[in-house]
Amino acid sequence: MSFFKKKVPLAVWSLVLAIFTLVAFHGPFFSRVLKNVEGGWNGIVIFGTALLLLLVLDFLLYYALAWLGRGVGKAIIAFTLFGDAVMLYFVKTYDVLVTDEMMGNVLRTQYSEASGFFSFSGVLYILLLCVVPCIYVFGRKIEYGSWKRFLAWLGGCVAALLVLVFGNMKNWPWIDRNSTELGSLLMPWSYIVNTFRYQAAEKRKNVQEIPLPDATMTDDRPAVCILIIGESARRDHFSLYGYGKETNPYTSKDSVKAYVADAAATYTAAGVKAILEPNDSEELYEILPNYLYRTGIDVFWRTSNWGEPPVHVRKYETIGDLRKRLPDADQRYDGALLANLKDEILEGGKDQVFGVLHTYTNHGPTYNTNYPSEFEIFKPVSRTTEMSKVSQEELFNAYDNSIVYTDWMVHSVIDLLRGMDCRACVLFVSDHGESLGENNLYMHGVPYSMAPREQIEIPFLVWTSDTTLQMKDLPKVGQYHVFHTVLSFFKIDSPIFDENLSIFKTPENFEPEGR
Repeated sequence: MSFFKKKVPLAVWSLVLAIFTLVAFHGPFFSRVLKNVEGGWNGIVIFGTALLLLLVLDFLLYYALAWLGRGVGKAIIAFTLFGDAVMLYFVKTYDVLVTDEMMGNVLRTQYSEASGFFSFSGVLYILLLCVVPCIYVFGRKIEYGSWKRFLAWLGGCVAALLVLVFGNMKNWPWIDRNSTELGSLLMPWSYIVNTFRYQAAEKRKNVQEIPLPDATMTDDRPAVCILIIGESARRDHFSLYGYGKETNPYTSKDSVKAYVADAAATYTAAGVKAILEPNDSEELYEILPNYLYRTGIDVFWRTSNWGEPPVHVRKYETIGDLRKRLPDADQRYDGALLANLKDEILEGGKDQVFGVLHTYTNHGPTYNTNYPSEFEIFKPVSRTTEMSKVSQEELFNAYDNSIVYTDWMVHSVIDLLRGMDCRACVLFVSDHGESLGENNLYMHGVPYSMAPREQIEIPFLVWTSDTTLQMKDLPKVGQYHVFHTVLSFFKIDSPIFDENLSIFKTPENFEPEGR
């Protein structure tokens, strides 16, 4: 106890924390540095400079916060230690990068999803790397010193940073080339800076939804189109595309057309936005369901997921809403999205209906919890959040079972529409793919420029009962094809329509204006 009673200079207190932060939280960072530098003297210089830079930066952060904020400053430091511990757990367990995209995923994640990522080792990370050092933070008495001493230490740290940065000018190209990857592993800077970057980007994009040109319906025949947005479904695990295991036992009998497709992003919000918008844009334009609803089509949206742009339609329901309204709906799995689906289609009282089912089934890390037991076809399966600690066979089996369940859901919608007296269409498109241990990567969210094919290559399935509609033989499509394919199915005359982005051939009697 005498250790805590004796005062220690603030500089010493801050240096202890800075060294702890360097050792405890920057193993992944220095591993990446060693991986990316060449051997020899220059590699030693880069490594040594990075080490000193981090030490000085963390010292400056702790010294300034404690001197200026006193008790409040200590509370902020404790918060950063908690953030460091949590982020290190995710980096070490799932091999993710802490980018602005990942921080967007974190901020949008609901408790039900977040709790599935943690295990006992996650609790240990927090106890050992947050709670224990916080005892030092709050328990050690500090001698703060004068303003002159504070300014002297502040000036010395800034001078040291300038010397380290400008003394390594010849290595700036190397830093620029590796900045995205290495910057995402700097604790606590990565998640603090990238949280602000994400919020700034969202504020820019979502200020106002830009309306699209008015459209006209040219066909009054009854028609129903259901868009199923998949979550984390990767193309090479669909037997429809040649996968060795039978993961599409249902839709393989439904005469679906399976297009080769790439996602426009590796995380949900951007992937869903791309599926619903007419073209690639940083702006937030009126999305497909809103556009169709404004044009006169009945539109409903059911979701067990999140991350979509603002939806303005007749009815928007979460899976929780459905389970409350429909007690007989599946209480555990995405099958609840299908509850009373035919009644929903008829409820709006219009002949043209567009519905969106935004699913969650193929999201990790616990794929085995996303499907009923009767769909556990492939065994043994992974049953842990710590994906790196199980065999790839177990991980593949759990994921593949979730694909079979997704396949059953798509088939169920097709089977329902097949029995209705109307023109019908079903589209299944995933928001992005999924890594399952390849190159020690798991799940998704890697920056697009660095993303492996497993996170980009997605399924794009189409079924229609309308025999007059001919599908194009296209070598590859993308998520932006959805918008124009749906307009083509409903035969909507719009200046925004692009025939090149529709998978349906346009009949001669349907000639959209503006072409």
